[in-house]
Amino acid sequence: MKTCMVHDVLVKIGDVVAFNSDSEQWATIVDIVKSDRGDALVLENVHGFTGQYIGGSTITTRLARDCWAD
Repeated sequence: MKTCMVHDVLVKIGDVVAFNSDSEQWATIVDIVKSDRGDALVLENVHGFTGQYIGGSTITTRLARDCWAD
């Protein structure tokens, strides 16, 4: 099972994390990939994201270090 650290929290596929893109948004991790800048989370919100940059999209990729989890 793929896992990575989001600050001090170990997350895995299926967990929910938050990130900021225009506003605070929440999404489910659907994949964890390695990038040249660190672990990246492929995130999904089936209802779509909001905002100017990713508004209307249901999938986005964010660096794990730019997300947070409870």
